[in-house]
Amino acid sequence: PKKKGGGARAPATPVPLPMVDSKILIKVIEYCKYHHRAEQESLPEDEKNVWDKDFVKVDDETLFNLILAANYLDIKSLLDLTCKTVADEIKGKTPEEIRIRFNIKNDFTPEEEEEVKRENAWCEER
Repeated sequence: PKKKGGGARAPATPVPLPMVDSKILIKVIEYCKYHHRAEQESLPEDEKNVWDKDFVKVDDETLFNLILAANYLDIKSLLDLTCKTVADEIKGKTPEEIRIRFNIKNDFTPEEEEEVKRENAWCEER
C-alpha cells in the first residue's frame, strides 16, 4: 500500500543501520527530504546554501556523527557539507588553536612536535 502523499512503500522488513543512531538518522532524513524538495521545486542555490548553513549549526558531537553517517550511508552532498564545515572551523588556525577548539589532547613529546614542524615547514611558507 502506498503512503499518503505518493511516497514509497515501507519496507516489509526493517533495515538495520548499526552505525547510525536514531537522533542522527532523523537529522540525515531531514537533510535528504529538504534537498529532495529543493530539487523538485528548483529552489535557488543561495536559498539552499542558507538552509545548509543553518542545518550544520550543531554541537561538535552531532556534526562528527553526521559526517560518519553521511559516509556510511554514502550521501556525498551531506558528507561534503559536513566536512567543509569542519574545514572552515580549522582554516587559518594553528595546531594549538585547533586542539583547543576541538578538545584534542596533544600526545606528541616536544621533540616529536619539533620534528613534525621541521618535516612540514613547507606548509608554513606563504
